[in-house]
Amino acid sequence: MQNYHGKFIVFEGGEGTGKSTQIELLEKKLLENGFNVFKTREPGGTNCPISEQIRKVLKDPANRDMCPETELFLFLASRAQHVKREIVPHLERGDVVISDRFFGSTLAYQHFGRGLFNLDEVKKINDFATGGLEPDLTVLLDIAPEQGLARIKDKIKNDRLDSEALEFHTKVRTGYLTLAKIRPNWAIVPADNSIELVAQNIWQKVSEVLDL
Repeated sequence: MQNYHGKFIVFEGGEGTGKSTQIELLEKKLLENGFNVFKTREPGGTNCPISEQIRKVLKDPANRDMCPETELFLFLASRAQHVKREIVPHLERGDVVISDRFFGSTLAYQHFGRGLFNLDEVKKINDFATGGLEPDLTVLLDIAPEQGLARIKDKIKNDRLDSEALEFHTKVRTGYLTLAKIRPNWAIVPADNSIELVAQNIWQKVSEVLDL
């Protein structure tokens, strides 16, 4: 895999873990410390129309009949476009790229949640889509699914993935915790603490990656 001048930081976690809030706080902290920051998300992107169109298909509650294999390859198609058109160019420029979700979500949701394929198979097709790009740090915000879903109860009906049964989200959390043990450069941060304490814990991990 090619080495880039920038750093790639990914936030992972189940629904309602507070990723969006913590990403905003980290972006602010990095800017204060003189870093150029590019913030993005999956599925979709910041200025990536093809990936955003795929996102709409994936999130639309009308598409409940989507089979797991279709879901997997739509996520990977969106990611391939996102990596090539947005993430890699910013890493080449030396930016700190912060992404709300990446490959960890594919493993947690499609492998552990849906029971698709095995880890090696999913990693192989993901590497084909991304050129083997690996985050420098993956921050896993961890919270019990019951707590997380309670935080977002008002938006669940409008999101196909959020509205899955509790059993599914429990499998996803188990998957994430398993990944944190076996994947490189993962850090678990409890998300049931105060926003300020969570942000402090994240900054400690990020500072190590950036050699601050």
